Amino acid sequence: MALSDHTRFDQIKALYGLSEPDVKALMRNSLRRGSYVAWRKRVQQFSQRRAHYK
Repeated sequence: MALSDHTRFDQIKALYGLSEPDVKALMRNSLRRGSYVAWRKRVQQFSQRRAHYK
């Protein structure tokens, strides 16, 4: 769910009880380094453009 551009962190928290730092740690451990860096960059870019992206 976290890889999707349409799912916010608060939706993940509601479904799975994972906070934003928990999701980031899980993604860091699950993805290859380059994939994680690309994901974080994409999330940061979208969140700067929209008030409530992730």
